[in-house]
Amino acid sequence: MGAGLLSDLAYQAAWRHDHTTAASILTHALTRAQHPAARALLHLRLARTLAAQQERRPALRALTAAEKHLSDASTDRPAWCAWMSEADLAVDSGQALLDLGDTGRAHQLIAEGESLLPPARDKTRGVFLTYRAASYLSLNDPEPAAAAATESLILARRIGAPRCANLVRDLLPRFQPYRDAQGVPELLQLAAA
Repeated sequence: MGAGLLSDLAYQAAWRHDHTTAASILTHALTRAQHPAARALLHLRLARTLAAQQERRPALRALTAAEKHLSDASTDRPAWCAWMSEADLAVDSGQALLDLGDTGRAHQLIAEGESLLPPARDKTRGVFLTYRAASYLSLNDPEPAAAAATESLILARRIGAPRCANLVRDLLPRFQPYRDAQGVPELLQLAAA
């Protein structure tokens, strides 16, 4: 349970772009966590924060460890990480690779992860869609970015997921240079409504 609390603290630090603190917390949590699912989640979050800092080799090692631990995990998991799945591994690995500049493989993993999500995890699907939108914006490809962001925003509003809607709103300034691209005016109008 302590590792779960530390994982959440690290997650919050990463959301605030304090990756040094996040990495320190996750490294400490990994010294205590024993369950493979817990270790998988901690390594995956560590990979994300290391990738955000452009620490390529350590991030790739953490991704490899996350994959190994998840494959070793049984279905009997601690409650705080019971939701951890192949879908989460794929999308978060894709996001880490995107941060490291490996866009081709990143898009493949993000799409794979989205397809693995059950309908019961629509909130997660909305977050994953914002990741996809951001990845396309990084490639200067606004049309699929707008489609993913629009889908995420509609989903967020339908299920009442304000955090997901905020993630889309955070992307809106990056759409400004593409105001005339297909789907972008509709996205901006939807976001303003």
